[in-house]
Amino acid sequence: MGASLVQHPEMYRAVVSFVGIYDMLRIEAITANAVFNIPEFGTVNDAEQFKALYAYSPYQHVTDGTVYPAVLFLTGANDPRVNPANSRKMTARLQAATNSKRPVLLRTSSATGHGIDSSLDEQVEEGADVWAFLFDQLGLRMDAAKTK
Repeated sequence: MGASLVQHPEMYRAVVSFVGIYDMLRIEAITANAVFNIPEFGTVNDAEQFKALYAYSPYQHVTDGTVYPAVLFLTGANDPRVNPANSRKMTARLQAATNSKRPVLLRTSSATGHGIDSSLDEQVEEGADVWAFLFDQLGLRMDAAKTK
């Protein structure tokens, strides 16, 4: 979602992005299991792969003054696969850059990691937050008369 969001922000009204990698140039330095990401993404230590990573990296392509959609980033504070710093940095960068009044929010769960083995309570709470965000940003309303 990060790459799509910065490449074509006009295509979206609201974006929800779960545990994403947004700074492809720093992923090797900030993630404990970075060596496992190299076969999939490449390495900044190789000039050609660096160029490809830079061309794709969402964080490096956030543009000041752009009208970005509403965004909800989700991360777990204990994520061993994707360092939560990715979501924190991307949230802050988009908040500073956007030229819209739409919110750019970060939801961090202190009790979870990458989403695997999350408790049912946490899954329900996260889902409720995501749906509430989408309903609000897309202007969807529940008609009480229709729910009876």
